[in-house]
Amino acid sequence: MAKKPAKSLANPTLLKPVDKEDGLLQVIIETPAGSRNKFAFDAKQNVFCLKKVLPAGMVFPYDFGFLPKTLAADGDPIDVLLLMDEPAFPGIVVRSRLVGVIEGEQIDGKKRIRNDRLVAVADANHMYANIRRLKDMPSKFLHEIEDFFVNYHNMEGKKYKLLGCKGATAAMTLIKRAQQIGRASCRERV
Repeated sequence: MAKKPAKSLANPTLLKPVDKEDGLLQVIIETPAGSRNKFAFDAKQNVFCLKKVLPAGMVFPYDFGFLPKTLAADGDPIDVLLLMDEPAFPGIVVRSRLVGVIEGEQIDGKKRIRNDRLVAVADANHMYANIRRLKDMPSKFLHEIEDFFVNYHNMEGKKYKLLGCKGATAAMTLIKRAQQIGRASCRERV
């Protein structure tokens, strides 16, 4: 008799990344702002798992998540740094407005991998309601984010280099490319 698969959460990776009616992103939260715990979605088990714990005094500055049905150069769904009033919870879908992309590269020994992060604003919020472009953010914002990623990657013995920032049009191009790669990857597994 075949063993019944374990029950798990619904698979958020099956959602559409962008709502075609209003153009809002559907960001799946993995790690809430202010958390030392780094969570990640385990697609094999359809659950969110604890991946690592940051050292004391270091926390995620904003909510981090991903766009479903995408695949970035690092082999994971494309990352999203999400600006919102209060931290969300792992597994929550947050409809969000795309404002740009922080382009970056992680270096692991001689291996260089692009590791870009989309920047989005939760559709339902007060604090960031007027943010429409990355340029609308305080100038310290990008420096603080760069410092976070540099320190975060250093903990893993990797280096991180900020390559630049671009607006929503360039970010949407990145999403479309990541969707194509995601679809091709799904076809290969079938």
